[in-house]
Amino acid sequence: MGKLEEQIKLLAMELGFDSVGITSADDFYFDEQVAVSRVREGLLDGMNWITEDRMQRSARPKELLPGAKSVISLAMSYYSGDFKVTNFAKPKGKIARYAWGQDYHNIIKIRLKQFVEQMSKVVKRTPNARFFVDDGPMLDRAAAQRAGVGWFGKNTNILTINHGSWVFLGEVITDLALEHDNPLRKNCGKCVLCIDKCPTGAIVSPYVIDARRCISYLTIECRGPIPRQLRHLVGDWIFGCDICQEVCPVNINVLPTNEKLFRQSSGFSALDLIPLLQMTDDDFRRIFKNSPIKRAKRIGLQRNVCVALGNIGDRISVEALIIALNTAEPLIKAHAAWALGRIGGIESKSALREATSIEVDHEVLREINMALSDIRN
Repeated sequence: MGKLEEQIKLLAMELGFDSVGITSADDFYFDEQVAVSRVREGLLDGMNWITEDRMQRSARPKELLPGAKSVISLAMSYYSGDFKVTNFAKPKGKIARYAWGQDYHNIIKIRLKQFVEQMSKVVKRTPNARFFVDDGPMLDRAAAQRAGVGWFGKNTNILTINHGSWVFLGEVITDLALEHDNPLRKNCGKCVLCIDKCPTGAIVSPYVIDARRCISYLTIECRGPIPRQLRHLVGDWIFGCDICQEVCPVNINVLPTNEKLFRQSSGFSALDLIPLLQMTDDDFRRIFKNSPIKRAKRIGLQRNVCVALGNIGDRISVEALIIALNTAEPLIKAHAAWALGRIGGIESKSALREATSIEVDHEVLREINMALSDIRN
């Protein structure tokens, strides 16, 4: 690795990135074929923006930046340690670790912009460059793998040596002709813990995810009802899921993040569920305005809360679920009915029976009747 590349990497580390690698701007041919096949197989159904055309474009850096010669892959850890539940009397819902702090898109984009701007001082000219976080058309994990930042885990996450998979990825495509790093000679060996421990069976085989079964998809991207046969498997997750990362041996004893914006607790590591059912749109925007959680939308989050309360089974939540059953939007009503059916009891049964005489939405009525049939006490 030459002096210029070392200076570029040092700059990235000074800006808070934990790992940096450089690869060519050649097409990610194999990854493109895999991505397109996943779309064709329907494994990404429900995310309408993920099309064959987008996957093809995402794998071709020179189409994203004409004249591109190199791709710089950068990773920043967000691992801030474990949280402690301080009040066991209230039902709580789990939040994926990446959403405990501020919205990473904003933080990473600012750092990438600074990196590109300051890189001009290192290379003595203003390079043409374009940067991406995971909301842009770029195969970020493919770039990280080929640049030696990490290797693919069987759960499809990128695993890094010092920070495991608890990292955010960013890429800079540039017209700078830089010396390239080699991919890491690492893999998961015979370990299949992530596959075995996924409650919904979303990791259908090594390196293959059926997003339609993934708890992260179900609680974030899914805009309609969560399939009834999967609800009991979602557990108490209300935004995302970390199970396949929590069981991964590579993620044991990883280094914590140095980024203070990810170390600062937002209070979102575990949320009291019942108050969330009472949120208005204004409440939702105010509470989660700087959080990735806003992606789920207020209705989606409250749907998830109903499912979590049903799985937790604490009768303390029955009153709030009955209010939701009688006053909320149809999507929330349907999941509140399911939760009451799971919890059971005289109060739940009475509320469900009463709702059958006043509810006009056919889908909600169907859920109410199925919930009544679920109650055995």
